[in-house]
Amino acid sequence: MTKKQTLPWDFLQEFRGKDFKGEWPTFAELLNIQSKRYPERPFFVDFSGPSDSKRIFTYSDVYSKVQNIAKWLCENGLKKGEHVIVTGKNSPEWATVYLSVLYANGIIIPLDNGLHENEIINLVSKSDPKFIFCDDEKKQTFNSNFKSIKTLSINNPESKDYVFNLMPKNKETFTSDANENDTAAILFTSGTTGNAKGVMLSHKNLISDGYIAQQNFNHYSTDVFYALLPIHHAYTMQAAFINPFETGASIVFGKSMAVSKLMKELKEGQITVMLGVPLLYNKLLSGINKGIKSKGPVISILLQLLSNISFLIKKITGKNIGKKLFKQVLQQANIYTLRVAICGGGPLATSVFKQYNAMGIDFIQGYGLTETSPIIALNPVDKFKIQSVGKDFYPYEEVKIINKNPLLSKKGFGIGEIAIKGPMVMQGYYNMPEETKAMFTDDGFLKTGDLGWMDKDRYIMLCGRAKNVIVTSGGKNVYPEEIEDSFQLYFDSIQQIVVQSYIDNEETKSEAIEALIYPSDELYKRLKIERNNFTNDEVLDEIQEIVNKVNKSFQPYSQISRIKILDKPLEMTTSQKIKRNYNK
Repeated sequence: MTKKQTLPWDFLQEFRGKDFKGEWPTFAELLNIQSKRYPERPFFVDFSGPSDSKRIFTYSDVYSKVQNIAKWLCENGLKKGEHVIVTGKNSPEWATVYLSVLYANGIIIPLDNGLHENEIINLVSKSDPKFIFCDDEKKQTFNSNFKSIKTLSINNPESKDYVFNLMPKNKETFTSDANENDTAAILFTSGTTGNAKGVMLSHKNLISDGYIAQQNFNHYSTDVFYALLPIHHAYTMQAAFINPFETGASIVFGKSMAVSKLMKELKEGQITVMLGVPLLYNKLLSGINKGIKSKGPVISILLQLLSNISFLIKKITGKNIGKKLFKQVLQQANIYTLRVAICGGGPLATSVFKQYNAMGIDFIQGYGLTETSPIIALNPVDKFKIQSVGKDFYPYEEVKIINKNPLLSKKGFGIGEIAIKGPMVMQGYYNMPEETKAMFTDDGFLKTGDLGWMDKDRYIMLCGRAKNVIVTSGGKNVYPEEIEDSFQLYFDSIQQIVVQSYIDNEETKSEAIEALIYPSDELYKRLKIERNNFTNDEVLDEIQEIVNKVNKSFQPYSQISRIKILDKPLEMTTSQKIKRNYNK
């Protein structure tokens, strides 16, 4: 008799009907449950104490603080469904505000801490918040532009308005009456091109997505997650905040990508699960490889051989021997305790994925968008496909490819737009009914705007954004993201690259492919020349050589035929994506 497979959320059955009544618990109900299960386990951790000392807040500590803040909010006028903004660097205070607002039956609106003043004014005006919680350096901006909105601090313990200093008059236990279908959060997203839209996500959207995604990603209450990327972003919020909350794990909040801070937090935090973007993992690996090369050619060749053997053994047998083989290398990089690395925000180069896996670190590539809470697919650790962004969560989610182009296919599978249906799909855009309607098919599937295909095992392969596709004069489709991703291994020479079309024949209006490239500081240092406002021939020659190498891996119609060297970097989002609002 085969043993019934357990699901990551099966433990909730013990609490169903007693601690929560819906299909999925609300954030308040889940906090009640986890503070009972793991009262003394560290929940929030950071290194912001005196002299950068460690601060630890247990599940019981956080529950008590959430109770106080939720009561204070209600006593000071917050009503069910009203909005509260939180913005600032990653911190236990930020996360506690998030949970407190939801406990008080409000709606949390996390804003990007890196917004310009005009962007802040626009989003606050759209949000109509009752309160704003922020780092002290932003209080002046909010106070001068929104005098009628109470602004409170999340980083100044000396202030009476500091979040942990807010004390309610009522000492009785507060009971939340939020429903799983109530809106929990509004996340503003403009992607990398357009006007901000407020994505409305319910308690059910966010909680269900976290648990359902765990089918392809096992983690435990003993894990320590590293929240380094900005936590207002749906990717970090789900993978490094909500997911560990759901299993009773710990979260270490990182505030800076400065190497010294990063190394300290990785080592002293004993991180086991880390999430990042390709840029971060490429830089970490570059440091590791430099250390290996410094040991001489014999050691480098030997370690490369061991790396190939380790990856092959893991791929064939599932056995992970890399941690033993590369223990010293991993310890020097302060990532020996790291069990799983999660990559989002763009595909990771195959060679980078392979090297981390060979060293014993399981790498998970994920795919999603804010409108889906955000995880749509994850590459299972034990059955990963290196070319895929992940496997879907059937039968708890439906994925289909719509509007397939009969002339386009990969390995016999048609390329079209990826569409999603499931409990993680958003309620809609805030105050934008027409834009919401346009996002869905007649049968209720959310259109992602991403082009791709799905194989027979339900693994998703991405091609690029539908709106970014370049159609050549010969009718061929070129996906800029595929070309851009091929330059990841050259990040020590190319800091930024954007691929787009240009008119190469005014008479016929035919289009060809060009690359806008911002060379790295390392390249100028290596060539021993200074960066200035004109293009140096040595820099152009070096970049052209790299482009020529990459071009060889693409069909002639997809090859870059023109290069523009930029003297200033292109604007990026705080999740390290280039804003595609440049002029052709």
